[in-house]
Amino acid sequence: MLDQNKAKNFLNDKHIAIVGVSSKSKGFGFTIYNHLIERKFNVSAVNPNGGNINGKLIYKSLKEIQSKVDTIVTVVLPTETEKVVKEANELGINQIWMQLGSVSPEAVKYCEENGMDVIQNQCVIMFTEPIGLIHKLHKWIWKATGQISK
Repeated sequence: MLDQNKAKNFLNDKHIAIVGVSSKSKGFGFTIYNHLIERKFNVSAVNPNGGNINGKLIYKSLKEIQSKVDTIVTVVLPTETEKVVKEANELGINQIWMQLGSVSPEAVKYCEENGMDVIQNQCVIMFTEPIGLIHKLHKWIWKATGQISK
């Protein structure tokens, strides 16, 4: 079960890197990026192809980001998440949020062995107010089924 306070701590007053943002304005990485930007979060986009999104640079790696990153949200294949957590550890980033579909048991184990804090299989959008109707319903269901704290 995920404690909602832990989720909020991962996000509030943090520089968040979203790994897996497409410059084609498609996909869930793009959706999360836009959602957080609209809510005035300090967010950087990362994709190995680089590019631009809404006039902002998409970094090719976490190492390219000049300012300190506090939290990473992965929206990539599990095998890519395994690489991302190792790069994050090298950079001293210890908060990793693995979106649904990006979780790798090996990546989770690596994080745990290296003292990194992990949230997995949870949608970051459910914890960033205001929440749209679909995510409100999703959050309510997850609370009712005991997957997140009430």
